Parts: sequence; C-alpha cells; structure tokens
Amino acid sequence: MNTKALLASLVLLCVACQSMAQNKPALPPPPPAPVLTDRDDVVRINTNLVQIDATVTKDGKPVSDLKAEDFEIFEDGKRQTITSFAYISNNPKTTPSTATTATTPDRDPSVPATPLKPDDPRRTLAIVVDDLGLSAESMSDVRNQLRKFVAEKLQPHDLVAIIRTGSQIGALQQFTNDKRLLNRAVDQLRWNVSSRVGINVLRPRSEFGPNFNEWSYNDQNFYDSLTALKTVVDALAELPGRKAMMVLSDSLPVQSQDYPFVGSQGSFTGYSPDRYDALQRVAERAIRSSVVIYSIDTQGVQPTGITAADKFSGNVQQITEQMNSLLATRSRVLFDRRAGGDLISRQTGGFQVRNSNDYRLDRILEEQGSYYLLGYRPTDETFNHKFHRITAKVKRSGMTLRTRHGFYGYTEDDDVRRPKPKMGIALMSPFAAQDINVNFTALFTNDLTEGSVIRSFLFLDAKDLTFVSANDKHDANIELHGVIFGNNGAVVDQIRHTGVVSLSEKDYEQALIEGIRIRFDMPAKRPGAYQVRVAARDVVSSRLGSAGHVVVVPNLNNKRLAVSGIVLRGVTDVGDPDAKAVAGVSPAVRRFSPDSDLYLAFMVYNASIDRAVGQANLAIEGKLFRDGKRVHTYPRATIDASNQTDPMRIFVTRVVRLGADLEPGHYYLRLEIIDQAVKEKPPMAIQWVDFEIVK
Repeated sequence: MNTKALLASLVLLCVACQSMAQNKPALPPPPPAPVLTDRDDVVRINTNLVQIDATVTKDGKPVSDLKAEDFEIFEDGKRQTITSFAYISNNPKTTPSTATTATTPDRDPSVPATPLKPDDPRRTLAIVVDDLGLSAESMSDVRNQLRKFVAEKLQPHDLVAIIRTGSQIGALQQFTNDKRLLNRAVDQLRWNVSSRVGINVLRPRSEFGPNFNEWSYNDQNFYDSLTALKTVVDALAELPGRKAMMVLSDSLPVQSQDYPFVGSQGSFTGYSPDRYDALQRVAERAIRSSVVIYSIDTQGVQPTGITAADKFSGNVQQITEQMNSLLATRSRVLFDRRAGGDLISRQTGGFQVRNSNDYRLDRILEEQGSYYLLGYRPTDETFNHKFHRITAKVKRSGMTLRTRHGFYGYTEDDDVRRPKPKMGIALMSPFAAQDINVNFTALFTNDLTEGSVIRSFLFLDAKDLTFVSANDKHDANIELHGVIFGNNGAVVDQIRHTGVVSLSEKDYEQALIEGIRIRFDMPAKRPGAYQVRVAARDVVSSRLGSAGHVVVVPNLNNKRLAVSGIVLRGVTDVGDPDAKAVAGVSPAVRRFSPDSDLYLAFMVYNASIDRAVGQANLAIEGKLFRDGKRVHTYPRATIDASNQTDPMRIFVTRVVRLGADLEPGHYYLRLEIIDQAVKEKPPMAIQWVDFEIVK
C-alpha cells in the first residue's frame, strides 16, 4: 500500500473525531506497566544463578509432587546446594479432553482458538520437518501423522509452528494455536528434490555401484538443515517460558558419509569433528534459549533384508559377500543416520523416538505440560568458557529425570547473540505488544475494481500515545507497520508509514475517550490462509502495540459459493435509544454487552440464480460458540436479494440479538450461507467472526 493512501486514512480518522459526541468525562489513569515473571526466563546462566529445567516421570507419566529436598544437582561431579526451586504447570485448569471434543454434539473442533496472551499457561512447540533429510516415502508418513496429531492431540492452549528446513523463512511469525493454519502448513509438506535421501528410505542395490561409494553424503545439504534448526531456536528464544522443538528427519548423522562402506573388517569412516561441533552449537543455542529438542527418527521400523529390487552379480562366493555387505551396510546406515538427532536431544534434556511408525508425538506433547526449575549459585570457576557437565538426580525410586547435559561457561556479557529490533519482534511474535492498546481486525473482501483485498481496521488507544501541544493543536507522531504472512511465514505484502495525527482541543479530548481509528487495504493476490499483523509505535516514547488476525481468502474464480469477512458493530449508532451501549464504535473493537444487538454486514459471492424467481435464493443460519462449545443457535432465515444489482456480489446485513444470560468471555459466531437455488446438496459457505462479552 502506498503512503498516500495510508495518509488519507489518517486524515479521515481526524475527520471522524470531529463527528464524535461532545462529552468530556475525567481521564482515567494510565495503565500499569506489565510485570515479568519467572516464566519469561527459564534457563538462566549468570554470575548469580545457574537455573535449569528438568522433567520427572514415572511409568511414562509426569510426577508433580516433588520438593527441593527430593533432588540432587551436580556441576562437573561436584554437588551443588539448591537455592531456588519451582514446579511449573503449562496446563490450564479447564481444558476440554480429546474424548469430549470428539463425542460431544454441541462441540465443534473447527471453531478457531482464542488468541493466547503472554501470561497464559501454554505448551510451545516447534515441529521442524527436515525435508532436506527426508525420503519421499517418509514424507508421506510425516504428513499423515501430523494431520492426526493436529486434529486429535492439540489443545487451544498449545502454541505450535510447523516449519520446513528446505525453506529459508523466518520462524517466529508461524507460531499459532489456529488449527486452520497448522493444517494448511501440513498440506504444504512435499518431498524436496534436493533432499539428501532418495525416494525410499533404503535404496535398492541396483541404484549404486559395486563399491557403495556412490552413496556419498552431501555436506552442504546437512549444514543447510542445521542452519534452519538454529533459525528456529533463535525464534523460540524470543518467546517466554520453556519451549520444545521436534525435529523429524531420516538423516542427521554425525559421520562424514551417510552410507559408509562396511567391508569384511567392518571398517567405516568415523565421526566428522566439524559436523559434531556444528550439532553441539545447535544444542548450546537451544540450552540458552530454554528449548528442549526431541528428535524423531522418521525411518521408523525398516526391514534390512534382501528385496526383489536388489541386484547381485558374480559367482556364489561373490554374491554371498555382496549380500552380507549389503545387510551390514543397511543396518549401519539406519543406526548412523539417527546419531546427530540423538546427540542434540540428549544434550538439551529431550529424547529420541526411534523404531516407531507413529512417532509418539503425544508423549512429547504431554511432557511439555509441566517441569521443575532447579537453581544453584555458581562459583567464579564456572565462567571459564569451558563446558560444564550438569547431572541431576531424583532420590525417590522408580522415577526418571531428564535435564540439560551441561553448558559452556559464558556470562551474559559474553553472549554474542544479536538482539532483534523491537518492531520486528512485535510484528512476528504470536503475542501482542501491549505498551499501546491496539485492537485490530482484518477480513477478506472483493470488488470489481480492486479485486480481492485484505481490509484492516485498526483502533489505537489515544491515552497510550504521546501528544505534543503547540498552536492550539495536539500532535502525535505514529509509525505504523502492517505485514501479511503467507505459507511458511513468507512475507506476501507489507506497508510502513510514519504520520502525524494533529487534533484540535475538542477532538483531542474526544479521541482520549473514543480512540483513533485507521482503515487500510492490502491486495490479496492469491487464495490461501494468511496471518495479518500490525504494529504501531509512538515515535516520541518508542512505546509499541501490536495485534494479529487470520484471514482466509477464497478462490472466487472457481465459481463456488463464498462469503467475505464480517464487519461487526453495535447498533447504537443507528438511532435505537433502547439498545445497550457498545464499548467502542470501530469494527476493530468487538466488545458487547449481554442482551444487546449486533449489526453484521458482509458480501456473498457466486450465488446461483433460482430460475423460478429469477434471482438468488439464499438462506442464513448462525451458531454461537464459547470455548469450542455451542451455546446458541439462530434459526435459518431467508436473505432478501430482490434489490441487489449484481447477483454475483450480494450485500447482506443482519441484526443478531445476544442473550441476556451470556457470561463474559471470548465468543465466536459462525454464519452458514446456504444456496437454496441448488435443490440437491445445496452448497454452503461458512464464515467466522469473534467478539467479547463484557459487563
């Protein structure tokens, strides 16, 4: 979007301020500064405290009732006195079970999840699909397992990203609890032709020469995978609390060749120091970023015996030697390929899943629900830039404890990781920056002149901005960034503009009450699901506010029934004196009272023409959800299309009454548009809109 269009929006918001009511109530005090907790920094390595996280299980189940005296912790074999101790649970007190979600008729698993806040209990998980190290055979299994995992195991409080190593895209912006985005990320998984593994996990002997050396390893490809892992770890470092990273790969070896020749003497090439050090650096980065790595050996259970595709030649003795060598090589290959994943898992306190075709993803997710924090005071010798091994034990019998293997003795002053710009973090993080109160919504729409666009409505709390008074004017300097992220976090479009909001005394006082409203459009060139994020910065104080929204853009060229996003307002602005007030007049501020009316406006595209009446024959139904459970159903009603000029673009307005018994909280309204002109299996288009009930 060009700066002129955005500047016009800023000018329009000033005009809007002039038309507001003239009341001048006393200004409320500014909001208190946010308070940071221990969740924001799990692994601490500084001159005052070495603190690590540990998980304790018994028979595979987490143990939650241990005390500090139940643990022992050692640095380089020397017992340390535990000076800090805590048990952290990431599981909300009220979480619907998977069984309930699947069997309760009024619970709809397709309801979008409520956006998470930084202090909400959550499980944070990066699922890294190493498509540079996956066979086509394994990629098919990975897609199937991840689809099942997203559908059946993930809960609304889980913050997840699905990332490919073969795509050099930033990772932070991909974290979401919206299953729609996660399912689309799974659908994007494809076998990478640049993979260091072929079509099959184990190649038939006919595909290589007699010396096995043609099964050589691609070093650059391996380091590309590690670069991607480091990128994900760095992104996770920006998120508070303890995080987990699953690495799904057929091949993360430590040896210098993926397929070493195994002869009659059992010789093989051995470890590559450079590769070992590179894996160690990934683990060290993860330790300091509070990231636990779990590696998934996606080779699964593989038969290593002779198959019909294997070809041998020579006399009986030669064929026997070839067969024995092939069997030994295949067993060694399966073992060596998983060595790198096992290394980084153990170093960071995780584990490796191997010889399993279901990947045990639910076990990894369950382990992220809780952990212990153990801390001790280090000595001056700790920070000698050498590696220090950590050993922790639990005194009770029958229990298993896992924690980091150790750390390098660097202080915070030695940390060379470059801090990222705050504006960039605000745009990419799944959590909103809250120095400035920002309300935001974005929706899809389409018209004949502009085509498909993503329309954004932004509301800023003027009390959070710095106004400078001069010449009977109040001026605030605002820097605005907007970004659309597509598949795998790619930037599809973005805007950036700095402008001055200049208000008269009257408009300034009213803006402090009603806020500042901005609307802008960005083109949606292709169908798909997008994350739209905006960040606003007060230039004088450098305070930041950000927000995000998910927008699904349909393909209108396929002539299927579709519906735009829903503009949602209260109806107090249409002259109804009995309607209850809405906390804001912008479509970005969707907060309403119980027993009030909502005004809905949207477009319906590609409706069929009913030949009996010569126009579209549409009906609408509504369902209201909270926490995934249906709390109200609005009966089917016919949409009057008699006055529409374009049957392919039908503008619809509706008024919906909210029940008087609705409790405060986050709600989703699902609208179903049914094309009744089609008699057999009428097509239906669905759109969601979320809002809050406040009292």
